[in-house]
Amino acid sequence: MNYYLTQNYLKSRIKFQKNFTFLNDIKINYYLSPLLKRNNFIHAFFTKESSKIDINSHGEKLIKNMHNNCVLKQIHSNNIAFTSELNSQSIVNADGLICDNKNQNLWIYTADCMPILFADKYQRRIAAIHCGRKGLEKNIITNAIKSFEIMGSSRKDILVSIGPSISGNNYLLDKKTFYNFFSANNGSLSKENEKIKESNNLNDYESIPLDIKKYAFLQLLMENLDPNNIDISNKCTYSLPNEFHSWRRSKNDKRQWSVICS
Repeated sequence: MNYYLTQNYLKSRIKFQKNFTFLNDIKINYYLSPLLKRNNFIHAFFTKESSKIDINSHGEKLIKNMHNNCVLKQIHSNNIAFTSELNSQSIVNADGLICDNKNQNLWIYTADCMPILFADKYQRRIAAIHCGRKGLEKNIITNAIKSFEIMGSSRKDILVSIGPSISGNNYLLDKKTFYNFFSANNGSLSKENEKIKESNNLNDYESIPLDIKKYAFLQLLMENLDPNNIDISNKCTYSLPNEFHSWRRSKNDKRQWSVICS
């Protein structure tokens, strides 16, 4: 990543605003993106207290509205589902939701992977995706942006907020997995792949750190999004056990919810 991209990435990594709500007398903490808040989008990146909450039953109490709660069966894919495809009789296998109905709450369930919230600041269209290393390899970010365009959004109007997820310092890969990541057919990383192959320093490492937030940011820029329309939480789920669940730290399936509302 060149100097310009690195500086923009560091500028985008900021402290999100912490807040809280109550559900049945239990305090539930969450974080707000300054970018989404400034543009009046209701949203939240919840912490570990949200893990056991049944969103279908209690989601409207957390977010304090009577909208429909939309939830997926997440499978580490690049599939994007429209909210009109969801109903109470079926389970949709996908890792992204985009709103084509009014009065929808889009929920994503993550631990070390990134909860990424999208919003068109003029059309008021929203989306949410679950994205980790596999999602980056499979270009789910690109698919989400293309879905916005299909519905009539302009890329210059799309806002993106990346919530708490694992940091590069704590996400260490073996060499084979690391090289496979950069060899994947995801054009936004092809130039980085060439730089990495030229680096002899990697031969000295038994494990290699991967900053998924950084490469999500790179993919967004490669899709011609304005870096000023992107903000990234500086919170690491692995290093903050009192706030977040982390699969890499605990090896269990507990997660935390994130939401954005239309």
